Amino acid sequence: MTLNTFKRHVRESMKSLGRNGWMTFASASAVTVTLLLVGVFFVVMFNINHFAQKVENDVEIRVHIELTADSRQKDALRRQIEAIPNVKEVRYSSKDEELKRLIKSMGEEGSSFRLFEQDNPLSDVYVVKAAHPQDTVKIAKQIETLPFVHKVNYGQGTVEKLFDALKVARNVGLVLILGLLFTAMFLISNTIKITIFARRREIEIMRLVGATNGFIRWPFFLEGLWLGMLGALFPIAALSIVYYNVYQVYEQWVSLPFFELLPFSPFMWQLSGLLLVIGAGIGVWGSVMSVRKFLKV
Repeated sequence: MTLNTFKRHVRESMKSLGRNGWMTFASASAVTVTLLLVGVFFVVMFNINHFAQKVENDVEIRVHIELTADSRQKDALRRQIEAIPNVKEVRYSSKDEELKRLIKSMGEEGSSFRLFEQDNPLSDVYVVKAAHPQDTVKIAKQIETLPFVHKVNYGQGTVEKLFDALKVARNVGLVLILGLLFTAMFLISNTIKITIFARRREIEIMRLVGATNGFIRWPFFLEGLWLGMLGALFPIAALSIVYYNVYQVYEQWVSLPFFELLPFSPFMWQLSGLLLVIGAGIGVWGSVMSVRKFLKV
């Protein structure tokens, strides 16, 4: 295809959008509504995933060392822990540091534990981080079998339930998003089929004068591209404005320590690009499927 032919297809696709105003509006509206829903789900799911990653990365294994272990035995235990596959980091915390941590975590009531500063009954601890949070339980089980380990604490029971809940949330979100995308494709394909059916006389005339299948398809291909991109503009603008204001209010007035929203930039720029690509993709797909299957050209 020559450059002049491509320019001709672009001009014709643009003219067609203007000539078929109501059909253009219907197709772009179908893209807008579905992409708005998809965008809302993306915002929710990306923030849930961000929260999940933060929670998972905060999970750690606390290995309490036997009080009878000397420095050589502690060093040997550390090397054994570091040798376990998927162990990312091993940090030593002395019993004095553990007592300070306990006092701080108890708030005002923690002052009563200062009585133990002279005769500290706590154990020295190795704080272990897994390279992959999902491996935490498996690593903890292996550490429990090592010599001079008094106790291993990683939030037994709670961690497993947390990982299961986060996995379910991610899977449900993915299924919903895929379902919305397929719904969008179906709606757009049907809308474009109606548009093509309304222009069947134009198609027949092009056939009679010897137009090839590719020549007929290209304007519809480009129309689908413009419709998809046009339909993505409103969801992008609406989500950007709403998310910016929600983010500002949350940061200034709420800002929970255990949950933080993704920063407006670069998150919304990335989401905007993603929605634009999805809009263009489903617009093109709808056009191609409609022309190929409905018109049999």
